[in-house]
Amino acid sequence: MYEKGRAWIELSRNRLAHNVEEIQKILPARCRLMPALKANAYGHGAVQIGLLLQNLGIRDCCVASAEEGIQLRRAGFSGQILVLGYTHPELFPELCRNRLTQTVVDFPYACRLSRYGKPVKVHVGIDTGMRRLGERSEDIENILKIWSLDHLEITGVFSHLCAADGRTEAEKAFTCRQIQRFCGVIQTLRSNGIHHFETHLQGSYGLLNYPDLQFDYARVGIALYGTFSSPEDRTAVQPDLRPVLSLKSRLECVKHLHPGEPAGYGLAYTAPEEMRIAAVSIGYGDGIPRSLSGKGAVLVRGVRAPVVGRVCMDQLLIDVSCAPGAAAGDEAVLIGSSGSEEITAAEMAADAGTISNEILSRLGSRPERVLTE
Repeated sequence: MYEKGRAWIELSRNRLAHNVEEIQKILPARCRLMPALKANAYGHGAVQIGLLLQNLGIRDCCVASAEEGIQLRRAGFSGQILVLGYTHPELFPELCRNRLTQTVVDFPYACRLSRYGKPVKVHVGIDTGMRRLGERSEDIENILKIWSLDHLEITGVFSHLCAADGRTEAEKAFTCRQIQRFCGVIQTLRSNGIHHFETHLQGSYGLLNYPDLQFDYARVGIALYGTFSSPEDRTAVQPDLRPVLSLKSRLECVKHLHPGEPAGYGLAYTAPEEMRIAAVSIGYGDGIPRSLSGKGAVLVRGVRAPVVGRVCMDQLLIDVSCAPGAAAGDEAVLIGSSGSEEITAAEMAADAGTISNEILSRLGSRPERVLTE
């Protein structure tokens, strides 16, 4: 089947390899990359990205769920796959069958894993301030008890920084407290004779804003894919990152709209003058936010064509008056480049009132993923 007929996502092998190299330059000597492949590798396609990374020598990754890990394992990813979230006890056999490493989300969950009665590889989560998953860092007695439980093969300890992207003094101070709490737990474990576990704390912003930290892994997500969460984000270290993903579609038809005529659902747009509009074969059913109705633009023949009217499930309308010659079948670029113009995921996110992480991870299964150089 033709992959570029309606809506598709292009994934650049060369840009992914370039980003890996750029990020590895920043890693401390003994630190390894543990890419975040959760949410279908931020919408890029977990299997495609995971296997490309494996070919680049990456041997570890992390996902959100056991189901995501199973998909990667069955596709041929042979290295460590860490499940960052909760796995229901009914799925504990799948952890073993697929050689997945499970996060211990708190002490009661560790007991549940132990009662399963079969060896399970785990990383122990430590809550240093995000108040999401992990045993609280001050509950050191419970943390130590986890090592006394049967059947847990503990190979790692980790936490998560919740304000590492922040530039205010309060955010920086909170991040430093999280780092201190995590290091304190590690020191306590070692002083109690507990060794032979690996550590990780940093995601993309943790690595780029606090590059001198010395841990065994960095769980890099959004930066690996060549973008930041917001256009205005700035980091202490600024690698040359390049967007891996382009999102493209087709013009379905082009027609005239006369002054005063409405277009789209709810009569939300009315032509202020004689104009040409085009229907683009992509909509919120493919992951385009409905909040982009009347906002943002699409690139057609190297020109920005504004979105007009409401984004529909399967189409959206754009004003192509500024794109002479625009015709049915033309390529429409929603994320990526056309001529000298570029729209980034972060720019689309800003127009939609969100972050690029959400825009990318919500890209649906309908657009084909196509590998390019």
